[in-house]
Amino acid sequence: MIDEIHVSNVALIRDASFSPSRGLTAITGETGAGKTALLSACKLLVGERADKTAVREDSDGLSVEGRLFFDSAADIPEGVELEDGEAVVCRRVSIDGRSRASVNGHMASAKEIARLVAPTLDLCSQHEHQALMRPATHLSLLDAWAKDSISEAHANYLLAFEAAKRAADELSRVKAAGEASTARLDEARFTLQRIDSVGVSDEGEYEELAARLEKAENAESLVSATNCAYESLSGEGGAIDALDAAANALEGASAYDKTLADLASSLRESSYVLEDVSREALSYRDSVEFDCDALEEAQERMAALQGLLRAFGPRLSDVIAAREGAAELVSLVDDAEERERTAVRALEAAERELSEAATALDAARRKMAPRFAQAVSKVMARLEMGSASLECEVSELPRDKWTKEGPHQVEFMFRPGSGMQARPLARIASGGEVSRVMLAIKVALGEADSVDTLLFDEVDAGVGGATAVALASVLADLAKTHQVIVVTHLAQVAVAADVHYVVRKTQGDVPETSLSIVSGEERAAEIARMLSGDVTETSLAHAREMLHNASSE
Repeated sequence: MIDEIHVSNVALIRDASFSPSRGLTAITGETGAGKTALLSACKLLVGERADKTAVREDSDGLSVEGRLFFDSAADIPEGVELEDGEAVVCRRVSIDGRSRASVNGHMASAKEIARLVAPTLDLCSQHEHQALMRPATHLSLLDAWAKDSISEAHANYLLAFEAAKRAADELSRVKAAGEASTARLDEARFTLQRIDSVGVSDEGEYEELAARLEKAENAESLVSATNCAYESLSGEGGAIDALDAAANALEGASAYDKTLADLASSLRESSYVLEDVSREALSYRDSVEFDCDALEEAQERMAALQGLLRAFGPRLSDVIAAREGAAELVSLVDDAEERERTAVRALEAAERELSEAATALDAARRKMAPRFAQAVSKVMARLEMGSASLECEVSELPRDKWTKEGPHQVEFMFRPGSGMQARPLARIASGGEVSRVMLAIKVALGEADSVDTLLFDEVDAGVGGATAVALASVLADLAKTHQVIVVTHLAQVAVAADVHYVVRKTQGDVPETSLSIVSGEERAAEIARMLSGDVTETSLAHAREMLHNASSE
């Protein structure tokens, strides 16, 4: 939801701020005053491509800042962190066309801004209504309205669709492996034979063998070192004998000075430590074996492992992975027929489940489609569209055209009158009719629509009289579930707004557009201008009456 927008140097706007209400906000002004400049600013906020031609003529760049609030954490895109659900989005465009963007002071790309803002803001001008002219968007509108009735069937269909895709991919893989070239198969057999001739199963064998060989190849040095340590500690006249002699001397003298007893005790403890080391050195010396055959066998094993590492390494885990890949390919080829039969059976089972899920989804959508069309048509009737109605056509797609969205397509059909044939909306509806159909759809969607803010431009094209009053009433109803901003030429719509802004253009060599909020007599004067093109006592009285009636409803 938009809290505030600040615009600088966009088209004829030098500096303007805009704070729409949470309900209905009207923007009015004479033709050519610069209302489209505000719409251009909003387009920049939703991440549309920047255009240097939008920069005000006497400026070196434009900027658009918007503060938005997200009422629910579910509305915030995954991976985006916002404090208290608030985002300050900024777009700047220099006169040379360079664009910069930021979110809460941090640099961002236009795509990142679009991902954050676009899902919450719908620009509903006649140009943007082209989305409604694309049948590809109709299915999502139906699903949004009927989500409580369709969501479970669609979720089941999606699971079955993905399972069928995995099964088809597996069958393709099995077939491709079965058709492997002779060269690939020969290479895989050679790899399997070479690795199996050595026999590798433990990723840590190489390091363990290297440590064992290091010890075996230096056995003589190890025996010599441990024997020297043993003799130096426990041999005749060794360190232990010297410690014992020193301890005995101190113990004898402690009869005259008891403090020497502590020194003697420390020497005894040191002697015990040296005795432990001496025993371990002797045990290690005696454990070293000189086995020439074992040494030669370990060296041969090391050479074989190093050969595999050079060919498939650099680690034993890579060698094991190479063997598994080769074994799988050989197995796939050797057991191709059986594997293919298994994969075919799996795909057939997945397709059966998908068909059942598709049937259930199709039934759910076909049940809700006429109800949705009826709900939209009721609003169309309120908009003084006579007996015109909307129909929602659900048609099956061939299996190869199924998508994650479903096994069929949905297209809106427009019936201009009860006695006329329904035809695709994109082909026969006028611009004004499309605008009102879009409005009717938005009203029918109500709270089911994930978009928070709706900005309507030219929704009142070709509208007047009783239709204008009906349009105002419908927009007011829509504002109960959405933030609605409408650029309008209709006084009936303007008086229904909670907040009213007027766009004015000054005359001069460099015209300038201003945007200001109006209330009281100033608002009444603007309504009077919209009614008669001028402010007279008669039009002013009429305007006051309209504002009074609107505030009383």
